Amino acid sequence: MSLRNNPVLRTSGLSVRADVRAALVVALLALAAAGAGVLLLGTGDFPLAPGDVVATLLGHGEPGQEFIVRELRLPRLLVALLVGACLGLAGAVFQSVSRNPLGSPDVIGFGQGSVVGALTVIVLFQGDAVQVALGSLAGGLVTGVLIYALAWRRGVHGYRLVLVGIGAAAMLTAVNGYLFTKADIVDAARALVWLTGSLNGRDWAQVWPLLWLCALLMPLILAYARPLRMLELGDDAAGALGVPVERTRLVLMTSAVLLTAAATAAAGPVSFVALTAPQLARRLTRSPGPGLLPAAVMGAALLTAADWVAQRAFGDAQLPVGVVTGVLGGCYLLWLLIGERRAGRI
Repeated sequence: MSLRNNPVLRTSGLSVRADVRAALVVALLALAAAGAGVLLLGTGDFPLAPGDVVATLLGHGEPGQEFIVRELRLPRLLVALLVGACLGLAGAVFQSVSRNPLGSPDVIGFGQGSVVGALTVIVLFQGDAVQVALGSLAGGLVTGVLIYALAWRRGVHGYRLVLVGIGAAAMLTAVNGYLFTKADIVDAARALVWLTGSLNGRDWAQVWPLLWLCALLMPLILAYARPLRMLELGDDAAGALGVPVERTRLVLMTSAVLLTAAATAAAGPVSFVALTAPQLARRLTRSPGPGLLPAAVMGAALLTAADWVAQRAFGDAQLPVGVVTGVLGGCYLLWLLIGERRAGRI
């Protein structure tokens, strides 16, 4: 998109360039997420028409509809939106920091680290939902520190980070397999359900912690959008432009790891949303830079639509949402790998 199509706003010495196409894409994706959410709220054993759903959300529904929409289905929808936004934003950060479209937390080990932490609590300590969430956060943070330290060599090069992360993901997957061998049948079944990545049974207890964490971390990451864009030019160029390279990278990666771990704690390891959402958002906006806000909104729309497909596309058999995202994301990953190979980058 040429600069002529991006109006420049100037007030009192401040100049801001407005990306009209990106803003339009964000608005359309938000509408798509809202539409999918309305359909999702009307889906279930007691179906509701979209008009009834909207009326209920506005406080004009019948008592039965109020209970079904607000107490049973709305928490699940909010978890889907928040988890999708967390994964989309975290994926955009990792892909920008690594300067690699494969730099996704579920590819380079950060997601697997959260899984190891959660499985350790489930299998070895029979922890409750809160303890599993804390274990997921701890596992993600420890994995992030280890991968960052192993990838460090006078800076963190993008492909070195990806390669170290892929190796770490393989080892962590082996640890997960070992934990399953130590589990009894009840804990193994519980862990297996959690591992599929599911939104079933989500309530307000999952919504509020995730909402507070998003309210804290998302504005922080968005505030670093310009330094992150400078990092894509390389460490030397970013440093010459006045960006504190290591501090910026550390803040962004820590925040992205926390978002990934929180999303994993709330819904299990929902695969490939962090990989596909930033790339799809970039293709729609056609804008340079990380595209943080479009990636977050794209992630929310993708996961909400995937959950609706998981509930409706297979008749009475409802699939975990992680199965749907895994199938779609796997196809996208194959397409991305073929494109990278043709471009000579792998």
